[in-house]
Amino acid sequence: MSEPTQAQTQTERSPNPHAAAKQPPDGSDSAKAGQLLQLVTFSIGEEEFGVDILKVQEIIRTMDITKVPRAPAFVEGVINLRGKVIPIVDLRRRFGMDPRVHDKHTRIIVIEIHTLVVGFVVDAVSEVLRIPASTVEPPPPVVAGLESDYINGVGKLADRLLILLDLDRLLSKDETESTSGHATAAAA
Repeated sequence: MSEPTQAQTQTERSPNPHAAAKQPPDGSDSAKAGQLLQLVTFSIGEEEFGVDILKVQEIIRTMDITKVPRAPAFVEGVINLRGKVIPIVDLRRRFGMDPRVHDKHTRIIVIEIHTLVVGFVVDAVSEVLRIPASTVEPPPPVVAGLESDYINGVGKLADRLLILLDLDRLLSKDETESTSGHATAAAA
């Protein structure tokens, strides 16, 4: 039997698996060493992304999406989720990637941004993952063709890299208001 890795050992010692790690005030590696980030990971194309689990309200299978006229190109439409009309953003389009037909792996990650509940279409949700904060590097200027504005950092895992997204910067306040307006119009 092989020895556990440092990341596995730190993961197993976490006293509260549902608590997200706080960013250290001084940003030093020693302050980050014992902290864990709990992430929902998903894929878009060949890239793997992660978002803070505390930002995620729920993950649902794709459903019928009602198109909204004159919506931004990356807004796929709206859905009715238990009586609430929620705008749906296709992250492939938002990141300038080619659209893809939804399949059995496609999911909608429901989150709240700037007080607006939004669903993000992703190719597949992978797992909930806890990684040491010390394994996260600051974002480079460009990662996988994405503007670094959306990126909190890059997590270095044993066998792959994980792009950590900043959901609050994924849509500007203007885009959020525009998206909200289209969802409200569709509900009327």
